[in-house]
Amino acid sequence: MKKNRMNIIKRLIGISIIPLGTLWIMLAFCSVRGVILFESEGNYIAFFRAAAAVMLTTFALSINLNSGRFDFSIGSISLLSSVVSATVCMKLGLPVGVMLILSLILGAVLGAVSGIIYVFIQLPPIIVSLGVALLFEGAAFAFTKGYGVSFVTNIELISFPGILNYSLVILIGLVAIIFLFEYTQFGYEYKTLLSGQKVAVNIGIKEKTNAILCYIISGGLMGVVGFITATNTGNIQIALNFGSIGVMFTAFLPMFIGGFIGRFCNEKIGYLLGAVTTAFISLTYARLNVSSSVQQIVTAIILVIFLIYLNNENKLKQLFMFDRKVYADKEQK
Repeated sequence: MKKNRMNIIKRLIGISIIPLGTLWIMLAFCSVRGVILFESEGNYIAFFRAAAAVMLTTFALSINLNSGRFDFSIGSISLLSSVVSATVCMKLGLPVGVMLILSLILGAVLGAVSGIIYVFIQLPPIIVSLGVALLFEGAAFAFTKGYGVSFVTNIELISFPGILNYSLVILIGLVAIIFLFEYTQFGYEYKTLLSGQKVAVNIGIKEKTNAILCYIISGGLMGVVGFITATNTGNIQIALNFGSIGVMFTAFLPMFIGGFIGRFCNEKIGYLLGAVTTAFISLTYARLNVSSSVQQIVTAIILVIFLIYLNNENKLKQLFMFDRKVYADKEQK
């Protein structure tokens, strides 16, 4: 009983220490500057929006990255799906709910296109995804004639931002991904391929079909990310020459944090908590008016420090245990 209780406490500490520690540090930074981190409803909305968008992006990136497929095209899927869905809804006078569903479907279709191209061309995924990113960026440019999309005066389409709506996106997205990867045949085959691709194929699992499904799910998630971003500002800027790739880099820090937290709980919950952690940091940037260049530098430093820790974690544990043993020996003497 005592051992089980200690294990539960250890798991709770492992799950909460990074997000709660980050929150405490961010509150301290803001306090020093005389700023309240969560001062208004707008701050809470910004926090939940960042958590939702980053969580979905992290899911989308990790699905293929865990299988060894580095996908640079997810940002362009987000861009093109939001451009098309916003334009259609503006012209037809459709509500924001339809735009969300349309963005999800278009993202899934674009993900399928990306997956089919990868499967049939059989080039390294990095090369394929870069080509697909250019293709989708060019399509978005041609669709809008380079002007982008603006609907800041469309009250209906910019009505989505809100704590409840973003909370529902987080909850539904998390439940859907956990269900797909933990309780379906697709999820079973996905994990089997991760543990041993050659063995999985030999027992009859269709690797190409599973890969295309991964791209479809990833694309659908990025369609929702594009929707969240577009409805927040009511404006979609066109990105060319790999300008859309930057979206994927927002997921690296939460993915590594989530991977660490995932040791103590479900990995997908870990990714959510990683997204929450980075949302605390993003909100602090906004509250302290930190420039974008400084944000990138600080985030990169945090990522590097965390990777250094992960790379040397066993050595640090051995050193810590050695110090404890030396201290215990001294106490006995």
